[in-house]
Amino acid sequence: MALPRFYPIFDNTEWLRRLLPLGVGLVQLRIKDLSGETLKQQIALAQSLCRKTGAILVVNDHWQAAIDTGCDWVHLGQEDLDTADIPAIRRAGIRLGVSTHDHAELDRALSHDPDYVALGPVYPTILKKMKWHEQGLEKVAEWKRLIGDIPLIAIGGMSVERAQGAFEAGADVVSAVTDITLNTDPEARVRQWIEATK
Repeated sequence: MALPRFYPIFDNTEWLRRLLPLGVGLVQLRIKDLSGETLKQQIALAQSLCRKTGAILVVNDHWQAAIDTGCDWVHLGQEDLDTADIPAIRRAGIRLGVSTHDHAELDRALSHDPDYVALGPVYPTILKKMKWHEQGLEKVAEWKRLIGDIPLIAIGGMSVERAQGAFEAGADVVSAVTDITLNTDPEARVRQWIEATK
């Protein structure tokens, strides 16, 4: 399936409330500090906000809450794959995206028949401490050759200015976090992203 080419990631629903109306078509909710009913309420709210604007919501990590709230997509990191019930996710009709950083992780991701593969960090990232150094555009091109028609997400240190290079290397979608959330005018930045990824 063809996904929107711009894929922002936010850590709370307030960002979705602000930025979805601008025309964001694909968004990830990455909540790390909530659990239980509070978490489910936030995911349900995010799903409602996305459905109002026609956007695709991807829930990071919390696969059981995604099933419980009727979501359509889940994103799992490699550590999440250790504990996630992939058959249960699939039985619920949920599509799956998986993070990868090296060939072993890519092989593992492909064994789960993912609906997209993410590669990162393409550039140095300030979002979180990672053992992985920047992968570079050559790795993006290699990953695309290896995965074929599966959508490839480029993530890590991405900006509007770097997006075109990622697309030219083979990425189908470019994901951004701090380029938006740390911008002095996030709304204007999202408009730039949408324009650059049409």
